[in-house]
Amino acid sequence: MKAILFVGHGSRDPEGNHQVRQYIENMRANWDDSLLVETCFLEFERPTVNQGIDLCVEKGATHVYVIPIMLLQAGHSKIHIPAAIDEAKEKYPDVHFTYGRPIGVHEEAFEILKTRLAEIGENLDRPPSDTAILLLGRGGSDADANSDLYKISRLLWEKTNYKLVEPAFMGVTNPLVDEGIERCIKLGAAKVIILPYFLFTGILIKRLENMMGQFAEQYPQIDFQLAGYFGYHPKLQTILKDRVEEAIGDEVKMNCDTCQYRLLAMEHVDHHHHHDHDHDHHHHHDHGHHHDHSHHHHHEHGQETIHVDEGKKAGNFK
Repeated sequence: MKAILFVGHGSRDPEGNHQVRQYIENMRANWDDSLLVETCFLEFERPTVNQGIDLCVEKGATHVYVIPIMLLQAGHSKIHIPAAIDEAKEKYPDVHFTYGRPIGVHEEAFEILKTRLAEIGENLDRPPSDTAILLLGRGGSDADANSDLYKISRLLWEKTNYKLVEPAFMGVTNPLVDEGIERCIKLGAAKVIILPYFLFTGILIKRLENMMGQFAEQYPQIDFQLAGYFGYHPKLQTILKDRVEEAIGDEVKMNCDTCQYRLLAMEHVDHHHHHDHDHDHHHHHDHGHHHDHSHHHHHEHGQETIHVDEGKKAGNFK
């Protein structure tokens, strides 16, 4: 039996975790009943990735497709999820594992962003020249992921008629949101729309909502608006289905830097990052283990080929 194990980031905010579960529950209603679909989390919430894999195997899965519900490739998707898969390979030698791609730079993500702008009354075809979009990401220590936000902001600029589309981050790295706003104003913006590049609600989104009043008070001459995060947008389902179909069809293409990043970073990363995991004893294996990476994590298993019919994998989705 094939199992799809979606991996959410996990949040300290229970509402955010509930949104992830609810979204996957809604998706699975439209899928073939032969697929087992489960959800797990990297941190702050259970089941953990290891526990999610255990659950899939307990329910009879012979091939587990691990799909990260994450916008960008960073430490979690490059290091922590593959490490959990490696542990599972040792624990379940007869089970096949395939690791799918994060959302990444996907065409439908831009459609979601444009929808969120239209919802707050923006004319995307003819926006005022003094309106700026501040594309706001989570921010992290991974340069690759941070640079992807810059690429996405540039592509959003290409796909809309806004004069200014600037990237900024909520934390960890610069430019932070305050710096991003200041830059927009210095470049002539009279209106700044903060467009969150976040999948679901959580602590950071709620903090951002509280910050909007502070921005208005600090810059009384500027009109501020906060657009919606991705949330339950139907096009997010399209993206995740694409990532599942890639994995099942053996078409996952990873960034080749991922392996190099992982090998160099593992000695610096605190792998006990899950906060509340009850499987710390699993983490003492050698992280210099041998990856015969073609980045699919499964070529050694000789899995069957899923034939494509008009761009859709037969028997996977209704």
